[in-house]
Amino acid sequence: MRAPRAGGFTLIEAAVVLAILGILASVGIPSMSAWLLGRKATAAAGYYADGFAFARNQAIGRNSASRLVLDDNAVSGQQQWRVDLCYPSSDDACDEDSTGWSTASAPAAGDPRGTLGDKSIVRSADGLPSSRAVSLLVGPSGANAVYFTALGWVDTRIAPQISRITLSPTADRAGAFAPLAVSLTLAGIAMRCDPAAVAPDRRRCPR
Repeated sequence: MRAPRAGGFTLIEAAVVLAILGILASVGIPSMSAWLLGRKATAAAGYYADGFAFARNQAIGRNSASRLVLDDNAVSGQQQWRVDLCYPSSDDACDEDSTGWSTASAPAAGDPRGTLGDKSIVRSADGLPSSRAVSLLVGPSGANAVYFTALGWVDTRIAPQISRITLSPTADRAGAFAPLAVSLTLAGIAMRCDPAAVAPDRRRCPR
């Protein structure tokens, strides 16, 4: 009688399994990578939306002017934000030329609490996806800050001011995720939107 076959895989069967796993990996890994990048871009949009909301809330809560300023981050290559406070007076209009704004090391010059007042708040962009993978477009061109009145509205005396931040994949990661944006209304409300959507799509960005 023929002896029973030993358990396990033959060399040919193992090679077939490895080939199938290789095909699945070649299809699945790029898809997973694109999904992860899209998630990171969504989180980055939330980072900027949170910055707008924080600056507005600071102005309302402190009955002061506030501003959100973007600055380069050396780690991710993206823009990080800082929120400053200023207390308008007959001598200080709290505009872009004012010297009364708070800093990261000192409260605003007109802060009613003096040296115990609020200093500027900086939120690092170290954790944002690299600029090599996600492109950041700040609009309109030349804007790097937005100013809020004590009522939380955008201060229209100052221009240009940030009205939209758009995130999209770089050329090297084209198609990894659909572009997305954070738009700021004149009432100071930040909203996430689809820069490619048109009316009557509710996801479209306000003009």
